[in-house]
Amino acid sequence: DVQLQASGGGLVQAGGSLRLSCAASGFTFDDYAIGWFRQAPGKEREVISCISSTDSNTYYADSVKGRFTVSSDNAKNTVYLQMNSLKPEDTAVYYCATDVGRCSYYYESDDFDGMDYWGKGTQVTVSS
Repeated sequence: DVQLQASGGGLVQAGGSLRLSCAASGFTFDDYAIGWFRQAPGKEREVISCISSTDSNTYYADSVKGRFTVSSDNAKNTVYLQMNSLKPEDTAVYYCATDVGRCSYYYESDDFDGMDYWGKGTQVTVSS
């Protein structure tokens, strides 16, 4: 079974940094994308970043572009989300998800939420 586990959340002051990790296991496909999502209280879940396994193609939402960086360590089957210059509006539960294909497919089809495999979230709280 495909399993994902996000970790690394916590409480940080505005302007600070956190690094989230998404540990993946149970993959049986070679070409996959891992997306990072977040959901703030009272708001819809939004995709904020994505990285493809085959060409390391990346995607960032405008709200995090220039502040967040996604990367992967294939040897550890782990994807990271480095979050810098955090703002109170970044407060949310952060999730990672995966499915077959590349980030470009999910972006072009506007179907990031269609990813089949989701991990439990990790809370990020940014104080002002």
